[in-house]
Amino acid sequence: MIFFEVFPRFTKNRIHGIMKKTGQIKPEDKENFMNQESQIPHKRRVRYKGKYPKKFEEKYKELQPEKYKDTIEHVISKGNTPAGMHISIMVKEIIDFLEIRPGQVGFDATLGYGGHTKAMLECLRGQGHMYATDVDPEESAKTRKRLAEQGFGEDILTIKLQNFCTIDEIAEEVGGFDFILADLGVSSMQIDNPKRGFSFKVDGPLDLRLNQETGISAAQRLDTISREELAGMLDENSDEPYCEEIAKAITDEIRRGNHIDTTTKLREVIEKTLSFLPEKERKDTVKKTCQRVFQALRIDVNREFEVLYDFMEKLPGALKPGGRVAILTFHSGEDKLVKKALKQGYKDGIYSDYSKDVIRPSAQECAQNGRARSTKMRWAVKA
Repeated sequence: MIFFEVFPRFTKNRIHGIMKKTGQIKPEDKENFMNQESQIPHKRRVRYKGKYPKKFEEKYKELQPEKYKDTIEHVISKGNTPAGMHISIMVKEIIDFLEIRPGQVGFDATLGYGGHTKAMLECLRGQGHMYATDVDPEESAKTRKRLAEQGFGEDILTIKLQNFCTIDEIAEEVGGFDFILADLGVSSMQIDNPKRGFSFKVDGPLDLRLNQETGISAAQRLDTISREELAGMLDENSDEPYCEEIAKAITDEIRRGNHIDTTTKLREVIEKTLSFLPEKERKDTVKKTCQRVFQALRIDVNREFEVLYDFMEKLPGALKPGGRVAILTFHSGEDKLVKKALKQGYKDGIYSDYSKDVIRPSAQECAQNGRARSTKMRWAVKA
């Protein structure tokens, strides 16, 4: 096989002759040698129409960032996120606040692509330890491998496949944390992959689970939900103004025996429900409504509010005295919960200081990464 790689134009018979003369192959091995290449399946990359790939699975260069660095830089320079990647938000602001020093112990509640984790590890300069959690087995395995290849192995980084609301268990095990980061946003790798069902822009199974190996999908949730419960979910989880109309349309569709099991089917129900709107405002309203409906379902199937509430309750006990925590939120529901918890903790004397106002990403960062626009950062310091 080495000959084929170095001299691709050589015929099999010619290579066989060379190897036979040099004693590298026996006559009886000829048949096995000649069939060797056919035994190894050849996997070709996904072909696509047009000059540039459009579908997630076709973007083979973006999905191999280590091999095609120029392509990655070009995509990012245009203000886009390469397929299969995630651009970490507000890294400088987080690092500036946490004031990480070598020898400290830290916790990244949501590992994701590992961008924030890497930045914090670099501050440790090989001294201390980082712990990180993630519920996505597929993406956390990729991130573990990526960080290990960059020099951040198990000697300085421990990754646990569990929910970040178990922070109390980890803190008890390691003796507490000097700094904590919780980035509550969904990673771009999950949003962009059609198989995960997070985006209404591309067709895929209506799943929305962060861990597809447990729980029920959004499609299964819709199969059994009542109209009243769905309307309440849309209102509570995303402040959807058309929650009643959307809930009625979805439950009526399912009652007729039409399962809403793909992202396209759900989007089409929303479009049909809002068809009464004036044409000039319909497109924008449909887009925003789709975003809110998908958000509400994602929050529900992953129990995001319950998990965040548990985390905020356990947070003070996980921080060492003087320890610092930074939290990134992405919608009003979770931001209100975080704000209330930090404010109450300050009143109770648990925190010596906390953010009275949110910190937002710079205009430059928002221009380079559109997904940063809704981000709010809040922080606190343990008394």
